[in-house]
Amino acid sequence: MLSSLLDNDFYKFTMQHAVIQLFPNAWGRYRFINRGHHRFPAGFAEVLRRAIDALADLSLTREERLFLQDNCPYLAPTYLDFLAGFRYDPSEVTIEQTGTDLEITIEGYWYRTILWEVPIMALVSELFYRESGLERLPDDQVAAIVREKMAYYQRLGVKIAEFGTRRRHSHAVHRLVVAALKTYGKKSFTGTSNVALAREFGVKPIGTHAHEWFMFHAARYGFKLSNALALEHWVDVYRGDLGIALSDTYTTKVFFASFDKKFSKLFDGVRHDSGDPLAFARQTIRHYEEFHIDPLSKTIIFSDGLDPQKVAHIAAFCRGKIGMSFGIGTNFTNDVGLEPLNIVIKMTEARPEGAHWVRVVKLSDEPGKHTGDPDMIKLAKTVLDIA
Repeated sequence: MLSSLLDNDFYKFTMQHAVIQLFPNAWGRYRFINRGHHRFPAGFAEVLRRAIDALADLSLTREERLFLQDNCPYLAPTYLDFLAGFRYDPSEVTIEQTGTDLEITIEGYWYRTILWEVPIMALVSELFYRESGLERLPDDQVAAIVREKMAYYQRLGVKIAEFGTRRRHSHAVHRLVVAALKTYGKKSFTGTSNVALAREFGVKPIGTHAHEWFMFHAARYGFKLSNALALEHWVDVYRGDLGIALSDTYTTKVFFASFDKKFSKLFDGVRHDSGDPLAFARQTIRHYEEFHIDPLSKTIIFSDGLDPQKVAHIAAFCRGKIGMSFGIGTNFTNDVGLEPLNIVIKMTEARPEGAHWVRVVKLSDEPGKHTGDPDMIKLAKTVLDIA
């Protein structure tokens, strides 16, 4: 069902590249979280198992390597050599089904397991619709929906990227959506997080890092140092490239306490992924102004559950105050007349080199998105003085 090793989000490869350089002996554990309490049909685990086992046959093609080499010069040649020899190991993934409940866990070296999250979620979503016998809208209607949305975004004068691999309806719909975005997006469409589709359609692959980058740093260095050292290590690897920082692993307030003048000047901007977007924009503008940095020289990438109405609301506030761009996921790749799945896969534990397993957590700006062990969440809140 996945035909390319690059059918994954770009930030997984950029993080993998950094992990190989800095933490090659670290291990990670991940767990599937069914936020929407979806009921999986009988036999789903076996179908998913076969699809995951098939990923072991994927490998980087010569053309795919050349695409990365030409478009991502910050990826070291040694990493491209590694990726050319990389193969998924399905034994790192455990799947169990009890009735309609599905459990998925992942364990292995972090530099390897980091690639599993996105393709597994994409497979779960696609197989759920197929095995449940749910019919989507026809291709022409899906393309028309994309065309209508992009016409609206062009009238707003905003930049749009596609971030919808993880909860897409299917690979076929995803490909259809990116093709429509390329056709109708004109200057508003900036690229896609999906590397395989970026190569196929000749657009920019977009992404930097995810919450797990900061979560691991908390396991390795403690909650107090996690944000600062995660940013410092990112700079050590990328030297100013890939300069959008994710802000809400331990709440934005805690993040900005570490996002000092050096980081504020060096990074191109920040990504919003939870909580009130206008409150975040106000906080970000105020933060830059305190360092006498023109907010219009920086960018906020908004990426939290966006649809045309939310984008319009945010754009009206930010225009003339701070740079902005929008990463839209499910509303592009799963707007097909069916309910999108509300699912995630999150790192649950990390084992830095020479250390024991440490439970990791994420403290979103939206409390309902907190993930991790309740006792560790309580500890993190205490250490970071989060009410």
